[in-house]
Amino acid sequence: MAPVPVEFFFDIMCPYAYQTAGWIREVRDQGLVEVTWSFASLEEFNLEPGKRHPWERPWSFGFGMLRVAALLRRADDGADRVDRYAAAAGRWLHEEGRKPHSPEASAEILTEIGLDPGLVAEAIDDPTTIDEVRADHDRAVAHGVFGVPALLLPSGRAWFGPVVAPAPTGDDAAALWALVAAADRIPNLYELKLAKTDRDIHHIAEMFRPYLEGRDWRTVERPAP
Repeated sequence: MAPVPVEFFFDIMCPYAYQTAGWIREVRDQGLVEVTWSFASLEEFNLEPGKRHPWERPWSFGFGMLRVAALLRRADDGADRVDRYAAAAGRWLHEEGRKPHSPEASAEILTEIGLDPGLVAEAIDDPTTIDEVRADHDRAVAHGVFGVPALLLPSGRAWFGPVVAPAPTGDDAAALWALVAAADRIPNLYELKLAKTDRDIHHIAEMFRPYLEGRDWRTVERPAP
Protein backbone atom coordinates (compact mmCIF):
# COMPACT_ATOMS: atom_id res chain seq x y z
CA MET A 1 0.00 0.00 0.00
CA ALA A 2 1.14 3.56 -0.66
CA PRO A 3 2.34 5.58 2.32
CA VAL A 4 -0.39 7.66 3.97
CA PRO A 5 0.27 11.43 3.81
CA VAL A 6 0.44 12.80 7.35
CA GLU A 7 0.96 16.40 8.42
CA PHE A 8 2.85 16.50 11.71
CA PHE A 9 2.50 19.71 13.76
CA PHE A 10 5.27 20.24 16.29
CA ASP A 11 7.17 22.69 18.45
CA ILE A 12 10.80 21.81 19.15
CA MET A 13 10.35 22.84 22.79
CA CYS A 14 7.69 20.21 23.54
CA PRO A 15 9.08 17.01 25.13
CA TYR A 16 6.09 14.95 24.02
CA ALA A 17 6.36 16.24 20.45
CA TYR A 18 10.03 15.22 20.45
CA GLN A 19 9.14 11.64 21.39
CA THR A 20 6.24 11.44 18.94
CA ALA A 21 8.46 12.82 16.17
CA GLY A 22 10.78 9.88 16.78
CA TRP A 23 7.83 7.55 16.31
CA ILE A 24 6.59 9.25 13.13
CA ARG A 25 10.10 9.01 11.67
CA GLU A 26 10.10 5.29 12.46
CA VAL A 27 6.79 4.62 10.71
CA ARG A 28 7.91 6.84 7.83
CA ASP A 29 11.07 4.76 7.45
CA GLN A 30 8.90 1.63 7.44
CA GLY A 31 7.06 3.07 4.43
CA LEU A 32 3.75 3.49 6.24
CA VAL A 33 3.46 7.28 6.10
CA GLU A 34 4.76 10.27 4.18
CA VAL A 35 5.44 13.16 6.56
CA THR A 36 4.96 16.89 6.07
CA TRP A 37 6.58 18.88 8.89
CA SER A 38 4.42 21.79 10.06
CA PHE A 39 4.63 24.25 12.91
CA ALA A 40 2.44 25.06 15.90
CA SER A 41 3.61 27.34 18.71
CA LEU A 42 3.29 26.26 22.33
CA GLU A 43 4.06 29.83 23.38
CA GLU A 44 0.97 31.00 21.50
CA PHE A 45 -1.23 28.13 22.67
CA ASN A 46 -0.31 28.89 26.28
CA LEU A 47 -0.06 32.68 26.05
CA GLU A 48 -0.87 34.37 29.34
CA PRO A 49 -3.07 37.48 29.38
CA GLY A 50 -1.05 40.65 28.99
CA LYS A 51 1.98 38.89 27.49
CA ARG A 52 3.30 39.70 24.03
CA HIS A 53 2.71 37.20 21.25
CA PRO A 54 5.88 35.30 20.39
CA TRP A 55 6.04 36.99 16.96
CA GLU A 56 6.12 40.38 18.67
CA ARG A 57 9.52 39.63 20.21
CA PRO A 58 12.90 39.80 18.40
CA TRP A 59 13.49 36.15 19.32
CA SER A 60 11.22 33.91 21.32
CA PHE A 61 12.40 30.47 22.45
CA GLY A 62 10.47 27.88 20.42
CA PHE A 63 8.91 30.36 17.98
CA GLY A 64 12.37 31.63 17.02
CA MET A 65 13.53 28.11 16.23
CA LEU A 66 10.40 27.51 14.18
CA ARG A 67 11.28 30.60 12.15
CA VAL A 68 14.66 29.02 11.39
CA ALA A 69 12.87 25.80 10.42
CA ALA A 70 10.52 27.78 8.17
CA LEU A 71 13.49 29.17 6.25
CA LEU A 72 15.05 25.71 5.99
CA ARG A 73 11.78 24.30 4.64
CA ARG A 74 11.98 26.54 1.56
CA ALA A 75 15.01 24.71 0.14
CA ASP A 76 14.63 21.96 -2.45
CA ASP A 77 15.51 19.47 0.29
CA GLY A 78 13.56 21.47 2.86
CA ALA A 79 11.74 18.56 4.48
CA ASP A 80 15.05 16.82 5.18
CA ARG A 81 16.58 20.03 6.54
CA VAL A 82 13.68 20.63 8.91
CA ASP A 83 13.80 17.01 10.01
CA ARG A 84 17.52 17.12 10.80
CA TYR A 85 17.38 20.53 12.50
CA ALA A 86 14.41 19.60 14.69
CA ALA A 87 15.96 16.25 15.58
CA ALA A 88 19.29 17.82 16.55
CA ALA A 89 17.76 20.72 18.49
CA GLY A 90 15.38 18.31 20.20
CA ARG A 91 18.25 16.01 21.14
CA TRP A 92 20.06 18.94 22.72
CA LEU A 93 17.13 19.81 24.95
CA HIS A 94 15.25 16.57 25.53
CA GLU A 95 18.15 14.11 25.81
CA GLU A 96 21.21 16.15 26.75
CA GLY A 97 19.66 18.93 28.85
CA ARG A 98 21.35 21.58 26.69
CA LYS A 99 19.81 24.89 25.66
CA PRO A 100 19.07 25.10 21.91
CA HIS A 101 16.70 28.07 22.20
CA SER A 102 18.95 31.03 21.36
CA PRO A 103 20.15 32.29 17.98
CA GLU A 104 23.72 31.36 18.89
CA ALA A 105 22.73 27.81 19.82
CA SER A 106 20.68 27.39 16.65
CA ALA A 107 23.69 28.52 14.60
CA GLU A 108 25.78 25.88 16.35
CA ILE A 109 23.13 23.25 15.63
CA LEU A 110 23.08 24.14 11.94
CA THR A 111 26.87 23.80 11.84
CA GLU A 112 26.54 20.43 13.55
CA ILE A 113 24.22 19.12 10.81
CA GLY A 114 26.29 20.57 7.96
CA LEU A 115 24.26 23.69 7.16
CA ASP A 116 25.23 27.35 7.02
CA PRO A 117 24.95 28.92 10.51
CA GLY A 118 24.26 32.26 8.83
CA LEU A 119 20.78 30.97 8.03
CA VAL A 120 19.75 31.82 11.59
CA ALA A 121 20.38 35.54 11.09
CA GLU A 122 18.73 35.30 7.69
CA ALA A 123 15.60 33.80 9.26
CA ILE A 124 15.50 36.52 11.95
CA ASP A 125 15.94 39.30 9.38
CA ASP A 126 13.18 37.90 7.15
CA PRO A 127 9.71 38.84 8.52
CA THR A 128 8.06 36.37 6.17
CA THR A 129 9.35 33.54 8.38
CA ILE A 130 6.98 34.92 11.02
CA ASP A 131 4.14 34.83 8.51
CA GLU A 132 4.95 31.24 7.58
CA VAL A 133 4.99 29.94 11.15
CA ARG A 134 1.81 31.84 11.99
CA ALA A 135 0.07 30.46 8.90
CA ASP A 136 0.88 26.89 9.95
CA HIS A 137 -0.23 27.59 13.52
CA ASP A 138 -3.49 29.23 12.42
CA ARG A 139 -4.24 26.35 10.07
CA ALA A 140 -3.70 23.89 12.93
CA VAL A 141 -6.06 25.87 15.15
CA ALA A 142 -8.65 25.94 12.36
CA HIS A 143 -8.62 22.13 12.50
CA GLY A 144 -9.20 22.21 16.27
CA VAL A 145 -5.58 21.65 17.32
CA PHE A 146 -4.89 22.96 20.83
CA GLY A 147 -1.35 21.66 21.41
CA VAL A 148 1.40 19.46 20.06
CA PRO A 149 2.13 16.84 18.92
CA ALA A 150 -0.76 16.75 16.47
CA LEU A 151 -1.44 14.75 13.32
CA LEU A 152 -3.60 15.92 10.43
CA LEU A 153 -4.72 12.91 8.40
CA PRO A 154 -6.19 12.71 4.88
CA SER A 155 -9.66 12.47 6.42
CA GLY A 156 -9.27 16.11 7.45
CA ARG A 157 -9.39 15.15 11.12
CA ALA A 158 -6.64 16.38 13.43
CA TRP A 159 -5.55 14.16 16.30
CA PHE A 160 -3.65 15.29 19.39
CA GLY A 161 -0.80 12.90 20.05
CA PRO A 162 -0.15 10.09 20.19
CA VAL A 163 1.43 10.94 23.53
CA VAL A 164 4.11 8.34 24.12
CA ALA A 165 7.50 8.30 25.82
CA PRO A 166 9.79 6.80 24.79
CA ALA A 167 8.96 6.51 21.10
CA PRO A 168 8.19 2.91 20.11
CA THR A 169 10.20 1.25 17.38
CA GLY A 170 9.84 -1.72 15.06
CA ASP A 171 6.60 -3.68 15.27
CA ASP A 172 5.39 -1.58 18.19
CA ALA A 173 5.70 1.60 16.11
CA ALA A 174 3.73 0.00 13.29
CA ALA A 175 1.09 -1.21 15.75
CA LEU A 176 0.67 2.32 17.14
CA TRP A 177 0.22 3.68 13.62
CA ALA A 178 -2.40 0.99 12.96
CA LEU A 179 -4.19 2.12 16.12
CA VAL A 180 -4.18 5.75 14.99
CA ALA A 181 -5.40 4.82 11.52
CA ALA A 182 -8.17 2.65 12.99
CA ALA A 183 -9.28 5.41 15.37
CA ASP A 184 -9.53 7.81 12.45
CA ARG A 185 -12.09 5.49 10.85
CA ILE A 186 -14.50 5.77 13.79
CA PRO A 187 -16.98 8.65 13.44
CA ASN A 188 -17.38 10.79 16.56
CA LEU A 189 -14.49 9.20 18.44
CA TYR A 190 -13.11 12.15 20.39
CA GLU A 191 -10.76 10.83 23.03
CA LEU A 192 -9.08 7.69 24.36
CA LYS A 193 -6.89 8.41 27.37
CA LEU A 194 -4.99 6.26 29.82
CA ALA A 195 -5.49 6.88 33.54
CA LYS A 196 -1.92 7.52 34.75
CA THR A 197 -0.67 5.81 37.89
CA ASP A 198 2.03 7.13 40.23
CA ARG A 199 4.44 4.82 38.41
CA ASP A 200 3.52 6.44 35.10
CA ILE A 201 4.06 9.94 36.52
CA HIS A 202 7.47 8.92 37.88
CA HIS A 203 8.44 7.42 34.51
CA ILE A 204 7.43 10.60 32.66
CA ALA A 205 9.35 12.77 35.14
CA GLU A 206 12.50 10.69 34.60
CA MET A 207 12.08 10.79 30.81
CA PHE A 208 11.73 14.57 30.88
CA ARG A 209 14.55 15.31 33.32
CA PRO A 210 16.91 16.68 30.60
CA TYR A 211 14.15 18.97 29.36
CA LEU A 212 13.54 20.30 32.86
CA GLU A 213 17.27 20.95 33.25
CA GLY A 214 17.57 22.70 29.89
CA ARG A 215 14.55 24.98 29.88
CA ASP A 216 14.76 28.67 30.80
CA TRP A 217 11.03 29.37 31.09
CA ARG A 218 8.11 28.66 33.37
CA THR A 219 5.83 26.02 31.93
CA VAL A 220 2.26 27.17 31.35
CA GLU A 221 -0.27 24.64 30.10
CA ARG A 222 -3.82 25.63 29.31
CA PRO A 223 -6.44 22.94 29.95
CA ALA A 224 -7.33 20.88 26.90
CA PRO A 225 -10.82 21.54 25.52
